[in-house]
Amino acid sequence: MTAKRIGILTSGGDCAGLNAALRAVVHRAIRNYGWKVFGIRDGSLGLMNRPLNYVEFDLKSVGDDMLRLGGTILGTINKGDPFAYPMPDGSKKDRSQDFVDGYKELGIEALVVIGGDGSMRILNELCRKGGIPMVGIPKTIDNDVAQTDYAIGFATALNVAGEAMDRLAPTAASHHRVMILEVMGRDVGHIALNAGIAGGADVVLIPEIPYTLEGIAKKIAEVRDEGRNHALMVVAEGCKTETGESVTTLQSGGQARYGGIGQYLAARLAETVEAETRVTVLGHVQRGGMPAMRDRIIASAFGVYAVDLIAQGKLGRMVAWQHGQVVDVPITDVAGITRAIDPYGTLAQTARGLGIYIGEM
Repeated sequence: MTAKRIGILTSGGDCAGLNAALRAVVHRAIRNYGWKVFGIRDGSLGLMNRPLNYVEFDLKSVGDDMLRLGGTILGTINKGDPFAYPMPDGSKKDRSQDFVDGYKELGIEALVVIGGDGSMRILNELCRKGGIPMVGIPKTIDNDVAQTDYAIGFATALNVAGEAMDRLAPTAASHHRVMILEVMGRDVGHIALNAGIAGGADVVLIPEIPYTLEGIAKKIAEVRDEGRNHALMVVAEGCKTETGESVTTLQSGGQARYGGIGQYLAARLAETVEAETRVTVLGHVQRGGMPAMRDRIIASAFGVYAVDLIAQGKLGRMVAWQHGQVVDVPITDVAGITRAIDPYGTLAQTARGLGIYIGEM
């Protein structure tokens, strides 16, 4: 297949590096193949709504400033499954055909989807229904997309968490405190474990490994016995309580989101640890801002490779980063699958080797 008109959209939560990927797709498609590229606004909604909501890119619209921009100039959504779309009266409606009809109306011949595991699953189902040729590009600060070592956005989020650790350490020492840093990551601990190792944490708690309050208290006591008057903890937002309960907050629209495990732990540790505790929740700070250089590079490599896959007729694939290079894998091997921390993998063993308490195994 030789496509002349391709579309591109971003779906799911935003992150740094999305615009670099958009830029790479446009440059490769126009410079090397002479194609037209249409950016679809607000994820799947751009094709579901009438009139269609899109923009045609040219090289002037994707200058080098896009490498430095956080977020996505196309906009994105992380709610509103087209197969069960929430209607104003509270009911759910299957609007998947609206998406398929919008694709046909725009007259594009292939679709590049930049998204996480959930977006890959939903968009793959939509494209299968409409017979739409699709290539995926992985992005998520959580770094939990299967079959790829890195997704766009992770490097920037990790840098933010690492900088927070660097800033918390001296104030922890000054006030003899236990500082708890709560980071994002949903149901995986990639940000927490990497930031904990890089930032010199004493305790790192991640969803993949259970822990006990006694284990945390013992580690803090060991730190004190070694002559240090402060301790650093990193906890992933998706960590449960020691009894297995999720800690969430209710957002607008009635949705429950992870958040609050840091405060929960601070309150519980106050009962067993003779030290003041303070909690810092990074939240969406990890998503925004100027992309790290590594995110810009990975995003650019992904964008170029995705266009080449379309040119080669290799569709239903996702680009991935494995062993230092870009490869492609079947989307069916990715969609809806979560890449978690291996409790016995290199990073977990490194943390244990450094004396970091990461739970009970």
